[in-house]
Amino acid sequence: MFTAKVAVSYLSAGANRQTGVADWNQDGTLAFGADANICLWRPTDSQDRGVTALLSGHSDTVKAVKFLSYSPADSVSYLVSGSDDKSLKLWAVNSEEGSYSCVQTAQEHTAAINCIATLPQTQDTASRCLFVSGAADATVKIWELSSGKINLLQTIKTAPKFFPLAVALHPLGRSQDSYVLAVAGTRDIIQIFATEPATPTPEFTLQATLTGHEGWIRSLDFCHETTAPTSDILLASASQDKYIRLWRLHQGSSLPSAPAAGADPSLGAYLPGKSPSNKAHRFKSGGEDYSVTFEALLLGHEDWIYTAKWHRSSSSSKLELLSASADNSLSVWEADPTSGIWITSARLGEISREKGATTATGSIGGFWTGLWAPDGSSVVTLGRTGSWRRWDRRDDDDWVPGLAVSGHTRAVTGLAWARDGGYLLSTSSDQTTRQHAEWIFNENGKRETTTWHEMSRPQIHGYDLNCIDTLPNNSFVSGADEKLMRVFSAPKAVVRLVSRLTGRDTSEAALDALPAEAADIPVLGLSNKAVMDGDDAETADQAAAADTDNPKATSQLDAHPTRPPLEDLLSRATLWPETEKLYGHGYELSCLAASHSGRLIASACRASSVNHAVVRVFETGRWTELRPPLAGHTLTATRIRFAPDDGMLLSVGRDRQWVVWRRGREEEGEGEGGYSLFQNDAKGHSRMILDAAWAPILGETRVFATAGRDKQVKVWVGRGEGKFSLGKAVAFEGPVTAIDFLGRAGRDGCLVLAVGTEGGEVAVVRLRVGEEGVDVLSTEVVKDELCLPKAVLQLAWRPVLEEGVGDGSYDLAVAGEDSSLRIYKIQGL
Repeated sequence: MFTAKVAVSYLSAGANRQTGVADWNQDGTLAFGADANICLWRPTDSQDRGVTALLSGHSDTVKAVKFLSYSPADSVSYLVSGSDDKSLKLWAVNSEEGSYSCVQTAQEHTAAINCIATLPQTQDTASRCLFVSGAADATVKIWELSSGKINLLQTIKTAPKFFPLAVALHPLGRSQDSYVLAVAGTRDIIQIFATEPATPTPEFTLQATLTGHEGWIRSLDFCHETTAPTSDILLASASQDKYIRLWRLHQGSSLPSAPAAGADPSLGAYLPGKSPSNKAHRFKSGGEDYSVTFEALLLGHEDWIYTAKWHRSSSSSKLELLSASADNSLSVWEADPTSGIWITSARLGEISREKGATTATGSIGGFWTGLWAPDGSSVVTLGRTGSWRRWDRRDDDDWVPGLAVSGHTRAVTGLAWARDGGYLLSTSSDQTTRQHAEWIFNENGKRETTTWHEMSRPQIHGYDLNCIDTLPNNSFVSGADEKLMRVFSAPKAVVRLVSRLTGRDTSEAALDALPAEAADIPVLGLSNKAVMDGDDAETADQAAAADTDNPKATSQLDAHPTRPPLEDLLSRATLWPETEKLYGHGYELSCLAASHSGRLIASACRASSVNHAVVRVFETGRWTELRPPLAGHTLTATRIRFAPDDGMLLSVGRDRQWVVWRRGREEEGEGEGGYSLFQNDAKGHSRMILDAAWAPILGETRVFATAGRDKQVKVWVGRGEGKFSLGKAVAFEGPVTAIDFLGRAGRDGCLVLAVGTEGGEVAVVRLRVGEEGVDVLSTEVVKDELCLPKAVLQLAWRPVLEEGVGDGSYDLAVAGEDSSLRIYKIQGL
């Protein structure tokens, strides 16, 4: 019995731009929301494996993620997540085994969940494991984790009504059964709640309302001022008014001494006509007196502040605060030991002169969240591009950038492998094209573990990108929500970098044939312009990379020749120059394909009439259209595929039909001959056809498959010069959205077809074509944790060279509507 073995080679997904979208666990695992998934990543992993797992279960955007508890004995952590689908999910994650499961789903909220707070894992909270969730239904709910289940304890309705965007929870006073809760959001106030100790069920009641901020409050975090259990508690609040406020929660009837920062005379210069209020808010809990007073105002950021997170060094017990802002900076604050005034000890990120600029011209759109490593040795932050940035702290308190993860932030709409399988290109509705390749060699030679990484970002566009295909000589063509196609060629700097990291030789002649050393994109432009040898790239000059002073994009890439580029270089120094534009279509591009010879490009656009539902063919010698266009469809063509020998061209569309064109003879000196209608089937499927694929040619037999919304994959067989006829129809549980044939016959001469459905299933079907028809030898669906929560949009097998076949394993790239890009290694085919 055939059984395929599926292993994960690469997982890539961009994080959601939300303040509470990520959390860093004590065991080193960082979890973050990516569309409807939750990604698990170990930033300090020595092998830089990137995302190790995708937890699928939510049906909408994940906004809040928090680890609840961690048991070092059995390596099990509980993780809770909240989403726009109004649900809270409890996950059990075993970091050592790499296993995870959704334990429970709670549907108590009636609107999107924005934030979650848990008790500090460093506290002795064995008696209770509480957490708090805030949602757009203007409520805060108190939960308890007990015996692997979560139970709702209390619901608090905000009054005056506002939507909670930040919550913080902390033990109060000497008793571990008494707690303080801070809630803030779409108003400029912070509400403080507290519980009475020694009660069977904690009941939070409003104790104080803190004023002072002048904008929405995005982040709250509690921490003890010192390691003493009786020390005061500090609350940090970050706001859209560009300031961080610190508040002191003091136990006792007497007030704490006046804070040094509050008496700073320079505050008046920053707040004209205003002075920080130091009103004491008093309350009682468990018979003890408490007070909350304003402690300090932290100045320095120039835009909204999204997060403020405390961390205490285990070695020096020094208390530090990390803040992330929309001004593209990450700041580390600490109190001056002499004056007590809070100062910035480190400022990370970038100081861009292009304030408010787009990602194409340099600005990264601000930092949305900032997190400390559990030991304080690293920090990470999330930018607008969905990519993470990481800095590691050296012994001398110097921060150096480190490798992090990146990914698409919207649906991945197209995939294309290089002709030799050396790298993968992906394109997305997030308006970027990205190059992915294996990192095999570093400064120590061959790495212990081969990992995949984003190597360059060839195209940063102003339109959603829909389709892509590769051309020979490190080139590709892409189509977007505009009426033209653009052709790009890799710059020499990127080719050299990828060659070094992947171990693939690139000849000097091949490098000399490339059009430019690097590329730049002008302000308000859509075309990547070539930067010739010796030119200073304006974009690279703006980057002024944190790890190099050389302004040239080439030198920036060569500065770290044995590691993949970091996010700042990816977004600025790895563009590919645009070499051609292809015009002719009247509406947005829907699909395209390049011939295997690389001499032809076929494309189609969205259409509701016969006039626009044509397939246009362009030749790449003079970059002109071969007329007349191929007319056969009546609605949008959804996929175009060239036969393995380019002798035929197949197109399928929303009009439910497939059309095959056959190539005429080649005219000497005129390139390839044109295509003419060979056969069509106006009733190929009962509903629209979404994808199609050619199988390897079997002697005189040609085979192709079509996939439709009618939940069927149909295999069509043509022998010799004869017409195609239906050989087999394979039914699936849902609409089939993507298919692709392995480029060579599998074991026993069978055909291997990968199938993706609208429900996110990925299946492998083995077919045998005989004289009597087509037989299905096996159909296997990958296990549930490797399936997608949304539709599979495209599948692509990695090209396999004959001499490269060894262990019978093949790489399958999967593009998802859930913004994920996956590469699965499938063995036993």
